[in-house]
Amino acid sequence: MARVIVMGGGVSGHTAATFAKKWLGKDHEVVVVTPNARWNWIPSNIWVGVGEMTKDDVTFELAPVYHKAGIDYRQAKALGIHPEGGSTHGDKPYIVIEYTGQGKEGQKEELTYDYLINATGPKLNFAATPGLGDANGLGEFTVSVCTADHAEHANHELQKVFEKAKHSKQTVLIGTGHGMCTCQGAAFEYIFNVEHEAKKAGVRDNLDIKWISNESFLGDFGIGGLHMKRGGYAASSRLFAESLFSERGVNWTIGAAVTQVEKGKAHYEQLDGTTGVIDFDFAMLIPPFAGVGLKAIAKDGTDITDQMFAPNGFMKVDANYAAGAYENWKASDWPKTYQSTIADNVFAVGIAFAPPHPISKPMKSPSGRDIFPTPPRTGMPSGIIGKTVAHSICDKILKGKNAPLHEASMAHMGAACVASAGKGLTNGTAAALTVYPVVPDFETYPGLGRDLNYTFGEIGLAGHWIKHILHHMFLYKAKLNPGWTLIPE
Repeated sequence: MARVIVMGGGVSGHTAATFAKKWLGKDHEVVVVTPNARWNWIPSNIWVGVGEMTKDDVTFELAPVYHKAGIDYRQAKALGIHPEGGSTHGDKPYIVIEYTGQGKEGQKEELTYDYLINATGPKLNFAATPGLGDANGLGEFTVSVCTADHAEHANHELQKVFEKAKHSKQTVLIGTGHGMCTCQGAAFEYIFNVEHEAKKAGVRDNLDIKWISNESFLGDFGIGGLHMKRGGYAASSRLFAESLFSERGVNWTIGAAVTQVEKGKAHYEQLDGTTGVIDFDFAMLIPPFAGVGLKAIAKDGTDITDQMFAPNGFMKVDANYAAGAYENWKASDWPKTYQSTIADNVFAVGIAFAPPHPISKPMKSPSGRDIFPTPPRTGMPSGIIGKTVAHSICDKILKGKNAPLHEASMAHMGAACVASAGKGLTNGTAAALTVYPVVPDFETYPGLGRDLNYTFGEIGLAGHWIKHILHHMFLYKAKLNPGWTLIPE
């Protein structure tokens, strides 16, 4: 009997674990180690953050789902990996975990494995910007929508501002809270949902809604922007985004790194060296991401963390980390199999793998501060990668260790994104976009880097209906309800 351990139960980890168990059956063991008791459909947190959904609408208990699937569920956080074995386990590799629930809080345990999938996702690095938030994201000065709890808190604070806006002018600031943030998309969705809800509440005229982002242009989204096919011609995401911001009356500050947050004040520095302060009454600023801080230890006790992980804490995989300057970057630099560089039975999926480099062009301010988006690895790509790695591991278990690995390079992968711009069955809007490939390939597609036959976008009510349907469809899938495997990632 082989044991597969999946560290992390988010989109990528949950996908990998559930498919692995389905394909391996009862003859092999799948273990999920995650500190969370509930699964969260993160794309809908923005609706929790404006009061259009509750935390219970976007989460469910993991234990009964894993019990139904025959998956061994440990509510615990992973602390370290021993890829060469050691301790009392001989040559058998193992991980060290610490329980966060199941009545075992604080207890540590060693779990051996045959194959390991690192799907730990990101550490929400609020501490990278002074004043941005505490370790739980519930800062004194700003809010977040990165988790369902964060989003619930954000709505609580937003409603206070809406109430004040009935009588006086209020300023809302939304965007990224550091020079190297990833999730511009979540902030993009949230700002337009806030604007939409303000109209419904009758307080829009008393709200000054402002955007701040580390993007060098609106519509970069961490993928270097894109051109999409619209009406027979190529329209840039910059034009698309600027039009939407202008139409909704949202002012923007871009190419900006928030350097410090105080009560009602966000200090920032821009790419041209300009510094400034934005006063606010309410701020939702996305934090930067880092690895969760796993350690890697050799059999003799030597710390080999720097061999297994990049300096940012994400796991090094089969990518070209020596590409060098921006001018040398190629689509082929990106990983295909997500296999660890030092252990062939260890893989990293979703946000847990270290990208070879950003997708957007790296930029610095005159002071030397990095101000550009880091690459997204969430949503559809995360699920596809998780399923692909599970497929590789299952083949090696069922067909033999020489079975070839499956591939899912983001440079050969398309993705669909539906970005809400306001919720409502008759007056909601969303931007529905498809991108192919996610990582631009300028050798295959000179000029634009992407295939316009598969890269297009529209905004309207239909997009909102699609996003609402996807919300229910992916929760249905994640709960492993009948026919779940037929729903694509």
